[in-house]
Amino acid sequence: MLTLPDSMRDAFKEPLGPVTTDAEELLAGAAETTAEYGDGGAAGSGAPDAPIVAVGDVVTYHLREAGRVPDVALIDGKTEREAVRAEIESALAAAEDRRVRVENPAASLSAALLSALRDALDAGEPVIVEVTGEEDLAALPAILAAPDGASVVYGQPGEGMVRVAVTPESRAEARALFEGLDGDVEAAYEALGIAPDRDR
Repeated sequence: MLTLPDSMRDAFKEPLGPVTTDAEELLAGAAETTAEYGDGGAAGSGAPDAPIVAVGDVVTYHLREAGRVPDVALIDGKTEREAVRAEIESALAAAEDRRVRVENPAASLSAALLSALRDALDAGEPVIVEVTGEEDLAALPAILAAPDGASVVYGQPGEGMVRVAVTPESRAEARALFEGLDGDVEAAYEALGIAPDRDR
């Protein structure tokens, strides 16, 4: 549905938030964001945190190891285009979260991924979206679709984990990148279940 043009590749290399290698520090920051913007209540978990969306196998693994099951996790079995370590693969395979499988080619956002992300955010229980292909661009629609006070976490190659606090400001930044992708942006918003000018 949407693809990343070569002219925008450099823009996507810059992290959209602070980078850390400490999952507990990251979760403390997520709790602060919740307190400032959100009213708490992770999807179906009774937890005092706003939703956390994890994009990537390694990020999902580290959050789970730190005691926080992401409300939505998008995984593709790879990290930096290589297969993830066996311990990560087996730990995620053993997770009992509800699973949805979608196809999403590299450097793109498919209608199936966008719809699955929308449904997972509304699910009321943790959901793992298993992607055949790549999930590298999924942080953008996650920032657009998640509520204020949520956190979207993704990996920054060679550096660590990036946490984006979902706020009107970060959503506006994500929207500018999202709308710079090639393809039918209006239909992509529709698949994601949000209005193009949404800014809560």
